[in-house]
This record gives sequence, structure tokens and C-alpha cells, in this order.
Amino acid sequence: MQNTLIANVSRRAMLMGLGAGSLVLAVGLPARGRAQEAPVEFGADAMPNGWRDDPNVFVSIAEDGIVTVTVHRAEMGQGVRTSIAMVVADELEADWDMVRVTQAPGDEPRYGNQDTDGSRSLRHFFNPMRRAGASARAMLEQAAAEAWDVPVAEVRAEAHAVRHEGSDRSMGYGELAAAAAALPVPDREGLRLKDPATFRYVGKSDIGLVDNDDITRGTTTYGIDVRREGMLYAVIARPPVFGGRVASLDDSAALQIAGVERIVRLDPPAIPAEFQPLGGVAVIARNTWAAIKGREALVIEWEDGPHAAYSSEDYKAELEAAVQTGDGKLILNRGDVEAALAEAPTRVVAEYYIPHLAQAPMEPPAAVADVRDGSCEVWACVQAPQVTRLRLAQRMELPEEDVTVNVTLLGGGFGRKSKPDFVLEAAILSREAGAPVKLTWTREDDLHHSYYHTVSVERMEAGLDGDGKAVAWLHRTAAPTIGSIFAPDPKEKLPFELGMGLTNMPLDIANVRAENPQAPAHVRIGWYRAVSNIPHAFAIQSFIAELAEAAGRDPRDYLLEVIGPARLIDPSEIGDVWNYGENPDRYPIDTGRLRKVTETVAEAIGWGREMPSGRGLGLAAHYSFVSHVAVAAEVEVIDGEVRIPRVEIAIDCGAHVNPDRIRSQMEGAVIMGAGQALTTEITFQEGRAQQGNFDSYLIPRMETAPREINVHLVSSGGYDQPLGGVGEPGLPPVAPAIANAIFAAAGRRIRRLPVADQLRS
Repeated sequence: MQNTLIANVSRRAMLMGLGAGSLVLAVGLPARGRAQEAPVEFGADAMPNGWRDDPNVFVSIAEDGIVTVTVHRAEMGQGVRTSIAMVVADELEADWDMVRVTQAPGDEPRYGNQDTDGSRSLRHFFNPMRRAGASARAMLEQAAAEAWDVPVAEVRAEAHAVRHEGSDRSMGYGELAAAAAALPVPDREGLRLKDPATFRYVGKSDIGLVDNDDITRGTTTYGIDVRREGMLYAVIARPPVFGGRVASLDDSAALQIAGVERIVRLDPPAIPAEFQPLGGVAVIARNTWAAIKGREALVIEWEDGPHAAYSSEDYKAELEAAVQTGDGKLILNRGDVEAALAEAPTRVVAEYYIPHLAQAPMEPPAAVADVRDGSCEVWACVQAPQVTRLRLAQRMELPEEDVTVNVTLLGGGFGRKSKPDFVLEAAILSREAGAPVKLTWTREDDLHHSYYHTVSVERMEAGLDGDGKAVAWLHRTAAPTIGSIFAPDPKEKLPFELGMGLTNMPLDIANVRAENPQAPAHVRIGWYRAVSNIPHAFAIQSFIAELAEAAGRDPRDYLLEVIGPARLIDPSEIGDVWNYGENPDRYPIDTGRLRKVTETVAEAIGWGREMPSGRGLGLAAHYSFVSHVAVAAEVEVIDGEVRIPRVEIAIDCGAHVNPDRIRSQMEGAVIMGAGQALTTEITFQEGRAQQGNFDSYLIPRMETAPREINVHLVSSGGYDQPLGGVGEPGLPPVAPAIANAIFAAAGRRIRRLPVADQLRS
């Protein structure tokens, strides 16, 4: 790149007052930092380090006119690098062909919150990125006006140039960048944002992906692709049981493997383990193959520790017993459920089971670390570079300023790469070796040592009146909590887990109670795409279909009746104290929107049409990450085998910033959900995960993936209205819609996922 004039400057340069040729201005503090009088903060304001909208941080313009947008969120296939650049470029009036993207390192004080999870990237940064682009545009316009000595009201930026209406003069962005760089950033309050009707990129399809060519040609860099001069390579033999440790080690044979350099013992972490490495024995070698062969030659006796007896079948029985006793913590109580159940002429009871799941990204965890001379620099596929930086600084005993986290593309994440344990491993080994070290997790490493999605049993009871209407609803949920990686031995779900589709389910039922029996954790529990919405949606949406059957009613009509009439619900009034961190005034639950997406997919799939033998339709709707989603599935069951000819999915996430990326995320959610419904499961025996690769952890193949997926984008607001999440909310209603369709096709209720061979028995 040529001389950059409106440029990003390093944090060190800012601290030193350097940055010649650049704009270095005070960054507007978010409300979190300046408004101590505000007792409650929501959205990005409530996140660590909040948001930033300074153009100096996110926009660079070179002399040749090339605009570079710095993206501070992690790209894991969701298209955020494209979407954020679209927003900035639109407000900047940049020519898309002149826009480039660069990835920010981990530095939250500079870039604002970088935690790429919770379906928050555009929800929290759409407006800040608009302001960053608009500010840069205003500075270019001011520079042109001063150059021509005309009022700024007479000039206007358009299509990568600023034009003077009176004289027909124009200057390109590259010509103006130096002068613009000398100007102050406009006040946020006086900033002119574009009329959304004039958007050139936002809301438009066919923009493509900024990374598409590089990804297609294999020239882009993922974490596993990083190379550094003098680099060594490592793999680790980790305790096969969570909480285990090395009892004895014979590494003599491993050290005879050609290329093996060193064997390093790693201590197990204290419990709770949080994001710390699991310990074990590392093999450092001159290439990854030698490291793997060296690991195979290790002779290790393991002391398995307190979770050595963990068995999925036994644990399922424990959870089932827990939800049947009624001894759980009361988390929601509206009306008088006990009396309503006692008086109801029809009573329905069902239990649902969801197994452990692994995120299983196509690119397993991988990181390169170089820890030498009082500094630490890493290159890694991480969703949370700021947490990675903090944990590295703590573990390496270095100031954060001496730790650099370079973020590569992620070959999938789904929540796994929010935890930097694998980056810490690489740093520990680099410090030991005195050289850059690349640590690779194999597929087996990933599936055997993941932060698993929780296992769950959900017990549902309902009472129906004489007309079949639900008048009482009891939900008991038992599952080990994510809190178990942060605190010693918690056994109850945290409020944010309960607020994922349980306490905030908008039921139009007078008497509702929810309870949470205790469930100890025996493995590392972590967040996984859509998190606790998965078991809650599966149980609730399956159970509503069962109630429809008991009432002799059409499932679609019954689902709409349970949702109730269109209304706005304050989540806190029905028991949710979290609401995905958003202000309930701006983000109420809108049952009208939930009804609309339900009616959309039902109509699209031809609900009520005559179905051939062995085929059926299923329906489910779910509110999560402040978006409303519904799925209608058509399945075919022949000789115990399930095929999915077609899925219709509708989402109302507010205005659509990048419609192509919304569609692709819904399509991906449907395929991932089909896997949850039919094939994917992590089980444990004697504390050990029994699945080690894609021959046993069966993510959907061509024959199990839906043959046709149609996405419907339902819009219920303009760009001045709050945005909903997109990355995760497509997933929860998929599995229950498929399970309900299986019942319609084969008359068999699926209460345990995955279906696997249940239909053959």
C-alpha cells in the first residue's frame, strides 16, 4: 500500500503521541465508561470495552484511493468481514471495487468489544460502523470544501469522489486523504447519516465475499496455515478423562523418532479449569508428522481422577431421576400449576433427551506462538482475541502491551474457539523451546477434549381443558452448566442459560412453572452455537406438537394458539432477567413476529396438503438472540431411514444488512440442525469420549442433508430499528421440526436425539 493518510496507528504510537500523517483523536467513550449514573447498561454498552466508532480506528485511505476497512470481529464463515466493510463503505460513499479489508489484532481498548459470539457483531456494531464511515465521508467533504474555498454544504461525496455542485469540480478520495487526515472527527451528534433508501451495498444481494477468491484458491491463511521462520511443531497427549493427570511416563521410544526434539510434561489445571490447558505430555518436533509419531510412541499411565466412571447411559438415568422428583430449584412460577394440573381432564407427560455435542469445526484448533525476549506474539484462529491476549499475559507473566494476538481466518468456530486453551499450550511450548512453536490439534484431539455442549433431560407436563387448550405447563430442566468451567462444582443453570428459550418462551398459558434440578458436570461444558436454546427448543416445540395430538388439533393451529395473539412482552415480566443483554424496551418479545414467521414457513411448505405414505410435515418456532425464527420440514421415512426432501426456514431479525449472509447462515443452521436431529452425538464411557473422528461423529453427509432449503427473510422494521442476531437463532427450531415431521410420517415420537437407529427398532 502506498502512503496511508487516514490511517490506523499502533497503540504504542498513540501512547507516544506519534502517528504523523494520521488522525489521532480522542476516542469517544461509550456509556459504560462515562455514565456512572446509569445503573443498567445494555447491548454493546454492557460488553467489556463497549463499542468504538472512530474512523481513525477503522478506516484508512491511501494515495491511490484504496480504502482499507479494519474488521475487529473474527471471521469464521459468517461473512462478518464483508458485512462490516459493506456498512462502512456505504456510509463512506466508497466504490466497492476500491475497498479492502484487514483484520484487527486483539486490542479491545482500541477497537471495542471483540467477543465474536452471541450473534452480536452487526447487532452491536451496525450503527458504530455507520458512524465511522459517515465521519470519514464528512472529513473528505470538509477537506474538499476547504481546497475549493466553498461552503461545505455545496460539496457532496459520491462514488469515491467529492464533487462541487456549483463548479462541477471533483477530487478523488486519494487526493483528499492527506487534507482530511488533518481535520478533527465530526461530533457524533451532528453527523449526517445516509438515508437508507440511498444505500448502495447495505441490504443488497450479490455483494459476494471479500475472502471468496482467496478461500476458493486456497491462498488465504487459517490458523493451521501459519508458518514462522525457525518454527518447531508440537502435538500433545492429553489426559483421556477430564481432571486426569500423568501417573508415569516413558518417553525413551518417542525420543528415538526422527525429528522429535523434546518431550515436555504439562501440569493439569486447577479446577475449575476455565480456559486453561488440560495438561499432559507434549512432543516438540521438526515437523507435525514426527510429533504425531513421537506421541504414538509415548508410554503413559494415566491417573483418571474423579470423573473416571462417567458414563452417558448412567448419567442419562441420573438426569431422568432428577427431573422426576420435583426437588429442583424453582425458577418460574405463574398461576397455580399444581391445581390446574389436578383439575385438567387431560394430562400429558413427556421427557426429552439431548446428548453432548461437539462443535467439530472443520479446522481443528491450531496456533503458532513465539515467546522470546520478554514478548509473546501468537497467530491463531480465535473468536475472542482479547481474552486470548489477557490469558497469555497472565500465563506468560507479561504486560498485555507485550502480547500480540494476530487473528487468522477460522475454519469454523461454533463457540469452540472462544476458549484460548490451545493458544496457551502453544505459548507454553514456545517458551520451553525458545523458538516459535506451532501446535496442532488433530480431529481426534478436538473431539476427545472439547468444551462440549451440555447434555440435558427436559421433563414436560401439561394439563388440557375440555376443549384441548393448554391450561397448565410444568417444565423441569436438568443439565450441567457452563458455569462449571468458572466455579467449583455448580449444579444449577445460570440465568443466561435459562433465558435461552425457557424462561422467555412466550406461552399464552395461565399457569406456568419451571424447575431446575441439580446436575453435576463431568466434562468441560462450553457454549456451542445457540447454546441452551437447543434442548429447550427441542423439548418445548416437540411437546406442543404432542399436545396438539392429544387435543386432536392441527399442530400449526395449536402452535399459534400457544403463542397467542400478537403482543409485545417484556421478557422480565415472564421470568427472563437476561434478554441476551439487550434493553427489553427496545427488544421486547414480539409474538406477532413469531406468528408471522410460523405462518410464512407453513404456507411455503404447503401445510395441510395430502402427503404420500411415509412422508410428513413438521413445524417449530423459536425466539432466540432477539430474533424470531420458524422452520417447516418435510421428511420421508422408509425402512427406518430418514430423508429430508425440503426445509423452509423464516427469520425476522429486523432489517437485513447483508441478505446473502443471512440466507447462508440459515442454510448452514438447517444442515447443522439436521445433524443434531439424525446423527451427531458425543457419548462417554469410563470418562472417555467414544467418538474420535467423522466416521463416528456423523455430521451430515449428502444423503442426510436436506435436498432443498428455502430461506424467507421476514422484515419488520427499518434500519432505524434494533437488529436481531443471525448466526445462532436459525439452529434451535430445526431438530424439533424434523422430529415432528417424523411423527407425521411414521407415527413415532422422537424424544431422544439423535434419531440414529431408533426407527429401525
